[in-house]
Amino acid sequence: MGEPIDEIIINKGNQEMDSALEEIQNFTGKYPKQLWYLFFSEMWERFCFYGMRGMLTFFMVNQLMMDEGQANLQYGATQAFVYAFTFIGGLFADKILGFRKSLFWGGLLMITGSCILAINPHDFFFLGISFSIIGTGFFKPNISTMVGSLYKTNDARRDAGFSLFYSGINVGALLGGYVCIAIGKGYSWNLAFGFAAIVMTISLLTFVFTQRSLGPIGLSPFANSKDGKNRKWYDYAVYAGSLAIIPVIMVMVAKTEYTDWFMYVVGPAALLYIFYEMTKFSWAEQRKLLAALVFIIFSVLFWAFFEQSGGSLSIFAANNLNNTVVGITLDPNGVNNAANSLFVIIFAPLLGILWIWMAKKKIEPNTVVKFGLGFLFLALAFYVFYATRFFASTEGITSLDVFTLAYFIITFGELCLSPIGLSIMTKLSPKALQGVMMGMWFLASAYGQYAAGILGAGMTSPDENATIAEKLISYTDGYKQLAIYALIAGLVLILISPLVKKLMQEVK
Repeated sequence: MGEPIDEIIINKGNQEMDSALEEIQNFTGKYPKQLWYLFFSEMWERFCFYGMRGMLTFFMVNQLMMDEGQANLQYGATQAFVYAFTFIGGLFADKILGFRKSLFWGGLLMITGSCILAINPHDFFFLGISFSIIGTGFFKPNISTMVGSLYKTNDARRDAGFSLFYSGINVGALLGGYVCIAIGKGYSWNLAFGFAAIVMTISLLTFVFTQRSLGPIGLSPFANSKDGKNRKWYDYAVYAGSLAIIPVIMVMVAKTEYTDWFMYVVGPAALLYIFYEMTKFSWAEQRKLLAALVFIIFSVLFWAFFEQSGGSLSIFAANNLNNTVVGITLDPNGVNNAANSLFVIIFAPLLGILWIWMAKKKIEPNTVVKFGLGFLFLALAFYVFYATRFFASTEGITSLDVFTLAYFIITFGELCLSPIGLSIMTKLSPKALQGVMMGMWFLASAYGQYAAGILGAGMTSPDENATIAEKLISYTDGYKQLAIYALIAGLVLILISPLVKKLMQEVK
């Protein structure tokens, strides 16, 4: 007997998908054309995300009348949930929806959240934020995973591709970070949140009209399978479940003590799940996954320090900075939100080209050393944030120029870690676990954000009526401590780099 007709059709479909994927991955030049489509989709989504992020702490302090310590904790809780749900979004993409459906659903939820905030940000703040949290969880890890799929496993151009993609993220972050808070402070908070909804719609439409070029990348794991049609109800269950959990997220985000319990549970549970999944793979693959976990653990520390930008540094910018950079008048909060992104846009492609040149000369530092260098730059940047106290007036107002210099330095730390981190997750993960491991990378960011809120709250002056000068001393003391911690972490990473390199095996 011959093969059943449905199996013949499935096999033919699989062969066509393999052929289409090979054609994409055999691109000529530095970047595949599909990278540019994903670049623009991610750019507008990041406009929405960073526009919202840049407004959060300022809005809570000045519009919802929270004290600074509570606003820092609230910021950390909100951002922690955003990144925690990227792990869940990656899991559902791997097992049920596929990356494309996950991205589309996430985009719709983010648009809904921004529209709710545009209607009434004061009364519906936590409802709108909750929609955005779930939406980002479905959107963010899956577009990054699709970028990784554009390259063959050992393609030396992968890091450069992720660096270019990362610059696209930061074009959106630059525009959204400055424009949204400027609109909110100068005109209307309703309009500011509404603008975020508009650009998110542009992001989603960009993806919809270019997804055909991706071939089989991002399709559901049930595509071309015998029971694909019978699994449709799985999709609907995911959609319904993600809507049903929004009231729970509202309560947990509003009450930061619930966030504590969530973070105590989800991280250990995720690790146990990863260890369980590791048992299904060979020892060589397990070693690579252990190396990935080393990067993930250190990234928690990195983001705990780096993400002061959305919390304590946002309050510091509002209270303690003048409003000129090299003689140009600018909003200090806008600079806090956008300076890092501007520097990333300029230097990410250049650094990507530098990595390629160094690889050809066989002098490129390995990924672990790059991570270590990221921490050393971070340490120097926070020492400069601390040093702003030496440029302050007696009233506690200090130099926006020096503050911006710190962001210039921090940019190189970020570029040594974040785009490389996205790339290394796709290199070290078996194909069946790529979405989950990318989600795990963002879950580490969730713990970093959570810790950032706690660290930022700890820097606030215990006196609610403290003067601006006293607040300057309190915050800069905290930045000096972070500089010391980052220096130690960087040195440890460089010291253990030979061990981690062995776990990575052939992966560079």
